[in-house]
Amino acid sequence: MNSPETPVHPDRPAGVWPVLVFILLALAGVFVAKWSPYFVKAFSVASSHTLGASMVTGTHRAAPPVGLAAAVSYGVAYVKDIWIAFIVGMIIAAGIESLLPDGWLVKLLGRASWGTAGVAAAAAVPSMMCTCCSAPIAVSLKRQNVSTGAVFAYWVGNPVLNPATVVFMGFVLGWNWALLRIGMGLLLVAGAAYIGNRWATRAEAAAVAHEVDVPTPPQTGSRPTRFFKALGRLARTLVPEYLVIVGVLGAVRAFLFPAMGPALGESVLLFFGLAVAGTLFVIPTAGEIPIVSSLMSYGLSSMAGGALMMTLPAISLPSMAMVSQAISKADLVRLAALVLVAGLLTGVAAHFML
Repeated sequence: MNSPETPVHPDRPAGVWPVLVFILLALAGVFVAKWSPYFVKAFSVASSHTLGASMVTGTHRAAPPVGLAAAVSYGVAYVKDIWIAFIVGMIIAAGIESLLPDGWLVKLLGRASWGTAGVAAAAAVPSMMCTCCSAPIAVSLKRQNVSTGAVFAYWVGNPVLNPATVVFMGFVLGWNWALLRIGMGLLLVAGAAYIGNRWATRAEAAAVAHEVDVPTPPQTGSRPTRFFKALGRLARTLVPEYLVIVGVLGAVRAFLFPAMGPALGESVLLFFGLAVAGTLFVIPTAGEIPIVSSLMSYGLSSMAGGALMMTLPAISLPSMAMVSQAISKADLVRLAALVLVAGLLTGVAAHFML
């Protein structure tokens, strides 16, 4: 006799409705957090040629002194800007782990190849999230055995290939800056995919050899139960550390971004220092545009501005801390080094081309 409750088997098809729910949640979330507000903002930016004050210095030449007040002010301003998109990212991440058919993502994106990286990068373009809001999605993708190259392509592609940011950049900094961002952004995403696939784990290498025959972790319970469990686990493991690191970076931003002047702005040492700072610092979507615009108005060189344009959005210390839940720290250090090099190259290109 069959038991009253039929157990959920991981290899059983999920059915149509969980997939439809996932699609609706993802589309509605991205529409509310990104597509709708960016469409409206584009007209405002086109007429005003500004995205407002810099997140680092506000309307002043220098950031506030290092301390608790600087941490709180930046943390509040940052969370106010990104909280909707972050919640959407968490919901999409939980849906990946609970609503999609078991094993489907590893079959689609599990191979360490340029094809899977290209699909992931293409999916990143309409997603339009900053590096921190897409970090929970990167974690869930990796937990579903998606190749590291595809995860990196999606994660880095979100901020650097964001079409809204490119449009805003064209209106504020100029279309030559926007074209440079597109070209260097594509190279950075390709490099991120290469790094992820080049240093793939043994399990990923075995997946390639055996036509992606790596099983996903067994799941039990109904789809709604699994969804809320995944959402709760993501919130519990990712959010506290994330908020602490955001506050720390906000507290020391005067150290990372010194008061600008014409003499300092042309310094080669500052160029390297800002490239490092941009790799570590955290900003909301398109936040690099007012930062670069403001600093250049006070004397920052186009070379240092180009470095910040690429490094600020690509990754950050808080987003790397979140993604380290699923990807090795060694792989993340390699990616951070790549972002730093890409920023330096972008700065050199900006110096000679813009």
